[in-house]
This record gives sequence, C-alpha cells and structure tokens, in this order.
Amino acid sequence: MSEGKTWSGGCQCGAVRFRISGELGKASICHCRMCQKAFGAFYAPLVGVRENSELTWTRGEPQRFQSSNVVARGFCGKCGTPLTYEAPDGVAIAIGAFDVPEEVVPVIQYGVEGKLAYTDHMAELPARRTEEDEETLSFLASIVSHQHPDHDTETWPPAQSGDNDNG
Repeated sequence: MSEGKTWSGGCQCGAVRFRISGELGKASICHCRMCQKAFGAFYAPLVGVRENSELTWTRGEPQRFQSSNVVARGFCGKCGTPLTYEAPDGVAIAIGAFDVPEEVVPVIQYGVEGKLAYTDHMAELPARRTEEDEETLSFLASIVSHQHPDHDTETWPPAQSGDNDNG
C-alpha cells in the first residue's frame, strides 16, 4: 500500500470516523468462526495498520467487545458496524469501512480451516444489478439513505429541514 498516503473511513451511521496516515499492512480475509460471527458474514476482510503509520479517530471512537483473552473487536455503538480487530501485535481495520475499499485489496486468506466451502463458488452465482429487479423498482425508488457518505464531513448527521440553531 502507498507510503505517505492518507486513508479515511468510518461506520455506516457516521458516529465513528478514522484516518490513517501512512502505509497499510497486508490486507487479508479471515475465515475463522470468530471473525464470521464478529462480521455476521462469510469472512472478515481486514487490513493491518503498520507501526510507522498513525491511526486517528476523527469522530467518536469504537466500543469494544473482548472476543477472546487476547483480541478485542471495535464496532460502532450506534449502528453496529464492525471496525477493528485489536490484538497484541497491532490493530487491523475492516476493509469495508474504508471510504474507498476497492483500493485495499486482500492478498492472503487466514483461518481457512473455518472456511465455508461454498465461498469458493460465489463468483459462479448468477449476478444482476439492483435496478434489474423490476419487481422492486418502486420500493427502491422510495428509499432515502441515512448512511454517512464515503468522505469526511464537518458535521453529521446533516441538519434536517425545519431544524434551526435555536433547538
């Protein structure tokens, strides 16, 4: 990953945001059962924060669950987004929490003894774009996202129409 680069990201609701200045470590996915449960997913995509890099929480800070005697997992206390894997050898950040996750490409898989066999065949499943599901188009058109955008904001959430500075 690029040395001297600044990375940013955060949770779904915007209550917790981070910035990393410097180089990222090796990006990976972990298939162990503990990671599956922590992410509520088939595996956990994570990237380490190198010792010579600086991780700063720019809005809020994760709450933590001690998932084992040596590992704590950070998450947003408001929306539940998984954010960190914190072990004695350092901190890893959830790749999906980055503002530009496509720039953080996994290069190794860990915990393969817990791998769900069907994950090897995910790319073989039929695929379609969201808007191709004509039966749900009216439902999709009605959705108003409350998700934080993929960039830093001065404040969050934005002021609602009708809000004023007088409370």
